Amino acid sequence: MLDSRGAIRDLSAHIDDISAETVTPKGLARLAALKSDELPLVRGNPRLGVPVKGIGKFIAIGLNYADHAQEAKLPIPTEPPMFTKAISCLNGPNDDVMLPKDSLKSDWEVELGIIIGRTTRYVSEDRALDAVAGYVLANDVSERAFQLERGTQWDKGKGCDTFGPVGPWLVTPDEVGDPQALELFLNLNGHRMQSGNTRKMIFPVRQLIAYVSRFMTLNAGDLLITGTPPGVGLGHKPDPLFLKPGDEMHLGIDKLGEQRQKVIAWRDLGDEA
Repeated sequence: MLDSRGAIRDLSAHIDDISAETVTPKGLARLAALKSDELPLVRGNPRLGVPVKGIGKFIAIGLNYADHAQEAKLPIPTEPPMFTKAISCLNGPNDDVMLPKDSLKSDWEVELGIIIGRTTRYVSEDRALDAVAGYVLANDVSERAFQLERGTQWDKGKGCDTFGPVGPWLVTPDEVGDPQALELFLNLNGHRMQSGNTRKMIFPVRQLIAYVSRFMTLNAGDLLITGTPPGVGLGHKPDPLFLKPGDEMHLGIDKLGEQRQKVIAWRDLGDEA
């Protein structure tokens, strides 16, 4: 937990981990009741993992910014395009991003993520934000050749190992305020590639939660990411620009923190996977 000064505090005397149980209204109320400034300090510079353990589903929305759809040369959708990212792609916010074997067109996408806090099905738009446990920063790393040139399904270009950096923090709605008023950015090797604001979403957060809940039950701990603004490598002018080993990505969203990832070549993870 972050205290009022931004220092990391140790919660292990109170919970084993931030999990699906923790992000329910009851679980978050328990954490909110703690006096964070009195918890033990975490010393040094620890690695930060995905801020919620045991994410059950990783659901993503495509083409949710009109100017991104235009740069991708795709029609502006009339309903939110949905796809899934494999749970095995989840990655810490500052961990290396590994290009998959035979990758030619790996790309970046800064996105606002939503952690669901309660069982949600067929929720109305006016009640949809009640389902939000908190918001996270996410990088929807994508292999465009796998996604767009290897059949009709996007999933195979979205779920490669390390392609789901999430975090550094789960930030509760009271700290975020209006989710449609957040600035996003992504830099590649120090150069600004993406700039955007969530107010430009075609389908706002409340509409996305309501929509997805018509087709599947959302459970506490599920993750929904909400689309990316323009500036991805696929749309780079005059020529597309894709990730290569040694590249460094730096991305962030207002109030949600920042991520930094180094791009590395594919290697056999063996028993590490």
